[in-house]
Amino acid sequence: MAAPTRSMTSRKDSSANLAAVEGEGLTQLLGRLGEDVLQLLDSKLILLKVELKEEARAYLTSGAVIGAGAMIALVGFALLNVAVAFGISLLFSQSGLSPAAQLALGFALTGLFYVIVGAILVLAMKARLAKVDLVPDRFVEELRKDKLWLKNEL
Repeated sequence: MAAPTRSMTSRKDSSANLAAVEGEGLTQLLGRLGEDVLQLLDSKLILLKVELKEEARAYLTSGAVIGAGAMIALVGFALLNVAVAFGISLLFSQSGLSPAAQLALGFALTGLFYVIVGAILVLAMKARLAKVDLVPDRFVEELRKDKLWLKNEL
């Protein structure tokens, strides 16, 4: 009679051990899932940093070129404005206007011309920068894929 009691006890112990192993397996699976999710988030953050650096570099480069172009245009504007204004004022020499009025009219017309050219340049660069997408596309696409994967897995 003692033998059957031992076998019943052994069966109960093995059932308890099996439950503990299954519990550990589930715990380990959940732990691995947590680690995988953290690793996934880390890789997504790295991707986001890379994309933001690339876009920041593009904006800084464009901004530097725009700034340099503006300085060159400013120097050219000043020199050409004076030369053209004097040239235009010579066109009014036969108009009967005083020399001061001739110079004022020459400078005003020259200034108007350069204001129009400058406005066209500013609007063209504004349109060019507006075409640059600020959303980090690869990062957003990866997040969408991860969302779908997590929905399917859970």
